[in-house]
Amino acid sequence: MMWEIIYIFLGIGVAFNMLGSLGLIRFPDVYTRLHAGTKCTTFGSIFICFAIIAYGLWRWYDGEKEMISLAIHTFFAMIAILLTNPTGAHAIARAAHRSGVKPARAVVDDLEAKEGEND
Repeated sequence: MMWEIIYIFLGIGVAFNMLGSLGLIRFPDVYTRLHAGTKCTTFGSIFICFAIIAYGLWRWYDGEKEMISLAIHTFFAMIAILLTNPTGAHAIARAAHRSGVKPARAVVDDLEAKEGEND
């Protein structure tokens, strides 16, 4: 039963990471590529971390005491991914917007009007 849960978590994680990679190749501009790269790889990494945590806890419960260290380290790596990936994506998107990079399709940009008022 535990192997099935681990395989499901791994499958979901690999699927999200593959979709993120496909989005990086196929999407037309920096903003949509950033969205695919950030959202998909974050969710993919979370599910892969869940699989590793489940494996570590399962092996720890079976008597391999050093496997709890694997689960704990993976948990902290997952927290780091959850904090740094969206923050980095926001910084890149903000830098692209301030550099004047326009989206591939016409969209309403409320920030452009607000920035003009502050200058």
